Amino acid sequence: MSFVTVSNVLLSAEESYFTSSNRLDCVKGNELCLKEPGCSTKYRTMRQCVAGRETNFSMVTGVEAKDECRLALDALKQSPLYNCRCKRGMKKEKNCLRIYWGIYQHLQGNDLLEDSPYEPVNSRLSDIFRLAPIYSGEPALAKENNCLNAAKACNLNDTCKKYRSAYISPCTSRVSTAEVCNKRKCHKALRQFFDKVPPKHSYGMLFCSCPLGDQLACSERRRQTIVPACSYEDKEKPNCLALQASCKTNYICRSRLADFFTNCQPEPRSLSGCLKENYADCLLSYSGLIGTVMTPNYLRSPKISVSPFCDCSSSGNSKEECDRFTEFFTDNACLRELLLWPDLSCLCAKKI
Repeated sequence: MSFVTVSNVLLSAEESYFTSSNRLDCVKGNELCLKEPGCSTKYRTMRQCVAGRETNFSMVTGVEAKDECRLALDALKQSPLYNCRCKRGMKKEKNCLRIYWGIYQHLQGNDLLEDSPYEPVNSRLSDIFRLAPIYSGEPALAKENNCLNAAKACNLNDTCKKYRSAYISPCTSRVSTAEVCNKRKCHKALRQFFDKVPPKHSYGMLFCSCPLGDQLACSERRRQTIVPACSYEDKEKPNCLALQASCKTNYICRSRLADFFTNCQPEPRSLSGCLKENYADCLLSYSGLIGTVMTPNYLRSPKISVSPFCDCSSSGNSKEECDRFTEFFTDNACLRELLLWPDLSCLCAKKI
């Protein structure tokens, strides 16, 4: 696929990038349910069942109560709430996700297989990866410093400049002698940057490629994109399973992680390395993690590799489980092909 053709696909994607299908979001579904007495009653019953489950409800209640819970859930399958989803970056995202997990959290099983609560994005970005040839090999080497070019392009775009400035400020402002920044505000501003800025600019900065003669300085600029001293690093490196548990206590982090596991699921028999054969969904899901406690970043290593700020020390009997979790970042064929994509950085950083 020619550079111009792929670039045109990327540029045309911006208009549809933030639009989704007409599936009902959970906030609207909740409003409709509460207006219907039958739905409202069953919804309250189900929420009591979920709350009871978290306090060993199933161990202290009888068969009759458990049947009532099952009947409530079956009734809700016919309601506006069932199969509702949320939109990433929506105005009431946290409230929407709270409703979603309130319904589905007791139906979820394996941590790595939780369903994504997000509505798929209708974006022609997907066409780039469906039509372009599969790439596999060494990291792409640019002829020029695309990371620097991407930063310059961002400063020339009002939206990118606005949201970049909005995260640079809290991410670089020291709060006290002990705190290098307000991490909560930094994370929120970073999420807004990747949710609001067109991918041509945000991805251009995050996934830029570097020239052979300037690998160290350029790759460090790429690593510094998210201001890792504030958004990524911490005083001590936690255990990855402990970090995952912390993430799951926050609706946004849990949702972004579930979305990442869903859309970046590797498949060794696939030519692309991705189960869903769609790099665009994986791109969006990976960038969605930035601005949560599970924020990933590039590692300082000879090969391109990413990971959250955690390790598997002190895992005890859970070492194997912890390794599986970290390998989803560090040894993921789907994500690796994405990070090695030869055209992505220049496509995102340049205008035609």
